[in-house]
Amino acid sequence: MKRMTITAGTRAGFSAELRRGEKSAATVEKYLRYARRFSSELCGAELTKDAVIAYKARVAERYTAAGANGMIAAVNSLLVYLGRADLRVSPLKVQRRLFSPPERELNRGEFERLVAVTERGGDARLSLALRTMFATGIRVGELRFVTVEAARGGRTEIRLKGKIRELFLQPKLCKLLLGYAKRRGIASGSVFVTRSGKPIDRFAVWRGMKRLGRLAGVAAAKVFPHNLRHLFARIFYAKIPNLAALADVMGHSDVNTTRIYTASSGAELRRQLDSLRLIL
Repeated sequence: MKRMTITAGTRAGFSAELRRGEKSAATVEKYLRYARRFSSELCGAELTKDAVIAYKARVAERYTAAGANGMIAAVNSLLVYLGRADLRVSPLKVQRRLFSPPERELNRGEFERLVAVTERGGDARLSLALRTMFATGIRVGELRFVTVEAARGGRTEIRLKGKIRELFLQPKLCKLLLGYAKRRGIASGSVFVTRSGKPIDRFAVWRGMKRLGRLAGVAAAKVFPHNLRHLFARIFYAKIPNLAALADVMGHSDVNTTRIYTASSGAELRRQLDSLRLIL
């Protein structure tokens, strides 16, 4: 049996294989991190099915189901790359969550507090990035597709993971984008760029949001870029209860993925249950 060691060469080869599979840069970075963790936990032990099953059990105990399944998916991909697809394990089976966890649910009032802090602090780029993600439901990595040309035309084309979707940009948002671009001397291309002209880094947005959360008094567990996508989905679905339409806007191939984003809060579910008057 082979012993498990992730060398620099293995990391480079695995990274290249993931990129050939059209994984995003964020996914490649995450899978490499989980692969290193898997190697470290095995401590050079033999690479067997029992060892992989034991690793699955450990991460299932330590992390949320979603987190554990992310690690399992990374390890399964690594095993395929190593030519040991026979050692893959199945993900944890998780029933669809009926409501979103309140400790992670960002509400509109909290979002407005975050934006207010950016306005007072003068961070115009971060403020506009938050407004754009909230208004469109795009991922932080998709901000690069919000261009001056898109703002002028009122629509943008998102190209990611072999999929293309078109989104409308609201007139008020277009006005904000064009005003910002003019002040920054951005005549064409992506609106959200660094001083050197490169697209802003998703980690920069994440760090900026964490700083805002502390200043605005919003719980750290709620303050991360992807949570704006969840907030957009909940507001959209409350006004337009069409799951298929929301899936198209968000770029989901499977509406079951979209369902995750539309889960009501626990408090809302309690109110709905109370309204049924089931207790005599």
